Amino acid sequence: MSHSSKRTTITAAINRALRLPVLLRLYDKTAHFIFPLLRRLISKSIRFMDSILYYNEDDDLYSTPFDHSFLAPSFSDPVESIFLVPFRWWKEAVCGGGVVDGASGVGGVLYNTTVQLNVAGKYRDNDDDNFIGVFGDSEVLVAMSRQEESGISGEEADSGGEGDLALVSEWMFFSALKWHYDMKDVESFLREEGSAYELFSSQIRLSYVRETRQLVIKISQKDNEVGFAKARSIFCAKCGVLQVWDFSGQTNQLFVADKNSYMGSGQSDEEILLELQIYGLSSTIRDEERRNDDMAVEQSWVDEPSSSSSPRMNGSVDKVNFFSRVPPPFAFNSSFYGPGALGLTGLHNLGNTCFMNSAIQCLVHTPKLVDYFLGNFRKDLNYENPLGMNGKLAIAFGDLLRKLWTPGATPVSPRMFKSTISSFAPRFSGYNQHDSQEFLSFLLDGLHEDLNRVKMKPYIETKDDDSRPDEEVADEYWKNHLCRNDSVIVDLYQGQYRSMLVCPVCKKLSTTFDPFMYLSLPLPSSTLRKMTLTVLSSDGTTLPHPVVVTVPDDGTFKDLVVALGEACSLRHNETFLIAEIFNNSILRVLEDPDDSLGLIRDNDQLVAYILPTEMDGSPLVVFMHQQEEKSFIHSSPSFKKFGIPLVTRISDFSKGSEIHKEFLKLLNPFILPVEESLNDASRKRAHEDEELEDTVPDGTANSNNETENDLDAHCSFEYYVENGKSHSNWSKIEMDEPVPIPIPKLNQQIDMIVSWSEKSIQEYDTSILSMLPEVYRTTFSSKWNQDSISLYKCVDAFLKEEPLGPDDMWYCPNCKEHRQAIKKLDLWRLPDILVIHLKRFSYTRFFKNKLEAFVDFPIDDFDLSNYVIPKNNMPRHRYKLYAVSNHYGGLGGGHYTAFAKHGLDRWFEFDDGRVFGVTEEQIKTQAAYVLFYKRI
Repeated sequence: MSHSSKRTTITAAINRALRLPVLLRLYDKTAHFIFPLLRRLISKSIRFMDSILYYNEDDDLYSTPFDHSFLAPSFSDPVESIFLVPFRWWKEAVCGGGVVDGASGVGGVLYNTTVQLNVAGKYRDNDDDNFIGVFGDSEVLVAMSRQEESGISGEEADSGGEGDLALVSEWMFFSALKWHYDMKDVESFLREEGSAYELFSSQIRLSYVRETRQLVIKISQKDNEVGFAKARSIFCAKCGVLQVWDFSGQTNQLFVADKNSYMGSGQSDEEILLELQIYGLSSTIRDEERRNDDMAVEQSWVDEPSSSSSPRMNGSVDKVNFFSRVPPPFAFNSSFYGPGALGLTGLHNLGNTCFMNSAIQCLVHTPKLVDYFLGNFRKDLNYENPLGMNGKLAIAFGDLLRKLWTPGATPVSPRMFKSTISSFAPRFSGYNQHDSQEFLSFLLDGLHEDLNRVKMKPYIETKDDDSRPDEEVADEYWKNHLCRNDSVIVDLYQGQYRSMLVCPVCKKLSTTFDPFMYLSLPLPSSTLRKMTLTVLSSDGTTLPHPVVVTVPDDGTFKDLVVALGEACSLRHNETFLIAEIFNNSILRVLEDPDDSLGLIRDNDQLVAYILPTEMDGSPLVVFMHQQEEKSFIHSSPSFKKFGIPLVTRISDFSKGSEIHKEFLKLLNPFILPVEESLNDASRKRAHEDEELEDTVPDGTANSNNETENDLDAHCSFEYYVENGKSHSNWSKIEMDEPVPIPIPKLNQQIDMIVSWSEKSIQEYDTSILSMLPEVYRTTFSSKWNQDSISLYKCVDAFLKEEPLGPDDMWYCPNCKEHRQAIKKLDLWRLPDILVIHLKRFSYTRFFKNKLEAFVDFPIDDFDLSNYVIPKNNMPRHRYKLYAVSNHYGGLGGGHYTAFAKHGLDRWFEFDDGRVFGVTEEQIKTQAAYVLFYKRI
């Protein structure tokens, strides 16, 4: 049995032994934590003993100081890819400081290569023209002989030839690529050299020939039906010895693993199938494609190997893909800047994932964060942090970021990244819409914990300030924070503010210095809102008419009454009764002057009744209208409400005729004009009746009785006192009898139903009663003039002194009681990347709303120096905008996009998979939601 098989058997036996107690103690919390830890310790012990028992002194000959950080502690974690690039291209980036870990020299292994081309069906020997073998497809054999270990520093930097190649790991490749991209103007980079910067993948078979101590790479046309010609041209384009520098260390790792496999298996050599990414060699490929295939046959050897070093292939293939994370061959698209554009890649919408795409695009265009994740970020992965996600979130984000910064990438589907997020935050699972700032907060916290350089967080007890200077206390708080939190997220995004609480009774002062990741700024009350109300008088002098007023968006009912009074020129002896109308009835009366106007929605309908103040205290009578509906199904009559309720105050309920008179007074403005076709006799008779009515002396009993009888005879309305929803419970009002209600109380509301006859509907304009506009109707061109809010005013509102709410009382250590303390925030330490969240969404127990205010935010110079507590040698805190997360729409539905600065002051809009350029003037919109600033 081979050594690897023995180890597998032993490990499996240990796992079975460790699983048994867990099954027996399924509900035992101790076993749940102890046994996984024990399994990990035993596994590490086995690997350590294995390295001692199977140590070979020959390994020292091939060992090289390379970075092992790409090896993840879990076999399920993907390892980084390997890239083949021009040596000169790589050397320029290292010497120019483009590779962070290459500042002190990047160690590499030099291989001299000999290349052999086998044409399909033929194997041509160099000494004669005899065919040695027959093969099913063409292939290139590259024999790599190890020469020395070296580095790119000092005089050794010039040791590489013009045609030499370099093998680099994924993080090295992306770091060098980003450096080249940043060193040149974007347009010239693409116009002059973009065609030469092509990336494609090639399947290779790697084997170790022990007799010659060579690594042999076989590139088969069968494995590479698309890119075989490109790969062949790289190794067969030039004569002479081709040198390959391995700076990744991964070929050496495969070499050692393959040699150990040979020792245990008894085979002479094995093939390992893997994928190689090739970049920056398109010019050589174009030259090769011009050659004739016959010329390629004649050039079977670029450099002839000796007969003793002729590689032997046994045909045994161990299909182990060490680079499973390498994506399939890249398809080049015609994006905004063509195949060479880096970072201008969209994200597919998986279904309401625009909130995630918007936040991600802002992060992947944060310059220092991009450099970090394109570099060797895996060295900081924290697999032991119980608050983290075992490094999986950081790996998923880094993988997604690199895909977005891959040359010629088409829009990326972030399905794997979303799956990783959902596994740790179920609220983001599924395809519901979420808040981009909430998602951003979770992502930054998760990345911080996955990349926290502190493996064991110490317990630190906070000390009292003891009247010490603020600078000393703040530095102590910050130092304690860094003892437990140290990551690239802390370095870039976290700042510190001072929080002061003052007891309103004993004036006790409590000061703390807390870290923050972003600033959530409120929008001050200068934001205005337009509201439309229908105004109706109770004296029967005017028709109902709409009135538009402008009030503070976060104002109160008192602000509405004041604005409405100014718009209507309300007299001193008049007052408003403002009611919300729903289903032709009064739903509620707005009475509390301190109620928030946020309780009133845009689609509500409000009516303001003007009532005389002299009648205050009299019962309030509400007349609601109904008319009979004709039905061919039901024999009994049915009634339907219509129109705006009419309101007045009545003190006399002695007879129903008094109610009738007051109602006719309210209807006076709605009387239709007399038609021209009315004959003169009718006009005269009507005029005589009016004169006769005017000559009736007051106080005559007979005249009164006659008038009441006549009124009752010609009344076309029926009145009912509403005592419930059921029509059977209503009490009908007779003209010559008292109103059937109990003795009315002070300010009592009495609801009455007025049943209109067909005749009365023809006499009055009931259509006016049915015209009731909404408070505010949104239109596509609803950008009405409003005061813009400066971002500095939002900062002022965030830092202003304010009392704590009743539900957030502070326990005063001096009073020994909970107090509604006064809170004051101040900025103490600002981060390099300042994230500002505009609080457009407001939520309470009763309502939720979005503020559509326009915030005027600086783009090139956002100076917060005056807002930071002055300290010794304090630098200026000036920032420049580089990204914006936008939200369009309301609460029920909306869409997120992102603006991001890319290249040399170029702005782009990222709308899911679409990416297009925009001007700087287009950045400022009412949709701005999260702002990203970098220090300048």
